Amino acid sequence: MLLLALFVSAALVVIAAITILNVITFPRLGRFLRSRRFQSLRQVEMPLVSVLIPARNEAERLPKTVQALLSQAYPHFEVLILDDHSTDRTTQAALEAAGGDPRLRVFPGANLPQGWLGKNWACHQLANVASGDWLLFTDADVGWHPQALQALVRLAQVLEADLLTVWPTQYALTWGERLVIPLMALTVIGYLPLWAVYYVPGPIFAAANGQCMLFRRRAYQAIGGHAAVRSQIIEDIQLSRQIKRHGFQLCMADGDGLISCRMYNGWGQVRDGFAKNILAGYGGRVIFLILAAIFHWLVFLFPWFWLALGGFFPQLNAGLPWFAWSLSLILAGVVVRMLTAAVTRQRLWDGWLMPVSTLLMTRIALQAIWWQWRYGGPLWKGRVIKV
Repeated sequence: MLLLALFVSAALVVIAAITILNVITFPRLGRFLRSRRFQSLRQVEMPLVSVLIPARNEAERLPKTVQALLSQAYPHFEVLILDDHSTDRTTQAALEAAGGDPRLRVFPGANLPQGWLGKNWACHQLANVASGDWLLFTDADVGWHPQALQALVRLAQVLEADLLTVWPTQYALTWGERLVIPLMALTVIGYLPLWAVYYVPGPIFAAANGQCMLFRRRAYQAIGGHAAVRSQIIEDIQLSRQIKRHGFQLCMADGDGLISCRMYNGWGQVRDGFAKNILAGYGGRVIFLILAAIFHWLVFLFPWFWLALGGFFPQLNAGLPWFAWSLSLILAGVVVRMLTAAVTRQRLWDGWLMPVSTLLMTRIALQAIWWQWRYGGPLWKGRVIKV
């Protein structure tokens, strides 16, 4: 019991230290927009930005995104959409929303070549027709504040980024969304030291979010673009690793309300969406996913079990101050979860339900393992994704 308690304590100390440091240093787009530094950049060059959106059956969500993008304060950009063989009115909906604005163009997608995944192929086609000095890959369901693009480009210039990725503010409405989606912020803010992303060479400290990735064009081309990750499910993370592997500068920021998204609607979509990606996040190795699940059970569930059972089974405590120690571990886990929620505009009090979140993530991991065993890959929108 002593070794187990010490292990969990050490893990929470490390996570808490990373979280506190990231909360202090992590760039936030909204805060940057209000800063004096941003105001001083008004006369700096405004390069052409190509906003690139792969879309498949997005007729319902795309019009709002198109209108938001065409209302941006930033003056020098184009919006390119690739209709990836949609069976709804995706193209018509985008063109109608643009109202004839020449800055928007929609392209039909070519047939998927062997060895490519659909989104990666769509992004590759978009990059080939883009004219911008900067390439901004985003999704059809991402929301854009009128000054978001301006803040994004200026921050990339200030940071001298070759890839600036932003974690949009996530809107989580149902309980399934609230208990799972904010865990992305916990992973980034709590597990990934920002200083290591910026200053430690090599791909080990790298991550990105495909909902918003702004590439300097020459860097994107130098790493081979989406062709270099053509078969990767988590192409965003792989692209960030390619950026660092080639010696380019990877930077990250929080959307801070300027860039936002509601990823999924309800537990069913959350479960399937996370199950699609989670195994790939561990290199496709089931054993690594199982070990990660065990780690999170120890860190976020063991203290609750210890607190609940320590009084009934005193022999398990080996003379340790079980009540104070277990309660301290519980509070540490909750506070870390709350800090990451606070910095990313999520609900603080949901942090008390971190054990439930851990169980839901276990359910998601089991589904990913079942898909891999039964179908050879995850199921998504009625299709098996085999890599």
